Amino acid sequence: MRILLAPILVAPLLLGSLPAFAQGNPSASQIINSLRPSGNLVTGGTRGIRLAAPPGDAAATPAPAPSAVQQPRVASSKPVAVPAAAAAPVSGPAVNLTVNFASGSADLTPDAVRTLDELGSALSSKELAGYHFRIEGHTDTVGSAEYNRALSERRAEAVVDYIAKKFGVEPTRLQAVGMGEQGLMVPTPPQTAEPRNRRVQVVNLGA
Repeated sequence: MRILLAPILVAPLLLGSLPAFAQGNPSASQIINSLRPSGNLVTGGTRGIRLAAPPGDAAATPAPAPSAVQQPRVASSKPVAVPAAAAAPVSGPAVNLTVNFASGSADLTPDAVRTLDELGSALSSKELAGYHFRIEGHTDTVGSAEYNRALSERRAEAVVDYIAKKFGVEPTRLQAVGMGEQGLMVPTPPQTAEPRNRRVQVVNLGA
């Protein structure tokens, strides 16, 4: 009996330790291509970057087309946290990244660090050096709306802080916004755990 049970007990450990590339994390070059105004906003995504609804997935919402309207920026030496209510809808090139945090906290997991290293390389590249970005934290519907908004804001700030410190990205180029349950990628009822809704969206705000 112990021999038969062993594979069942070990399998979750193996699945949880898959390397980043096996989970489809995007590369810096893919992020750059998606965030540049000249990038392919419809079909340029990969697993881990969702720019448009995949075939047959009516629940996912395509990213809106770019707009000439620029978002306001606040000059500061620190990352800027913007209330969710003040955040405008996506109006430029955008990517959605799966960034894993410790449960109920803003602590980055090793998998999150691997994803953010790719994002940091992209945002510090010469191709994107002239642009400003909004870093949006999104959650699923588990928990209260206010709790999720506050948690998503702390997570967005953690992403901005990591990128600014490790990659030298000027903090005034980044805005951290906690969206909470607003803008669900996959519409669900309340108290529904949906991994695709626990994401970080990066929006190019322009030069």
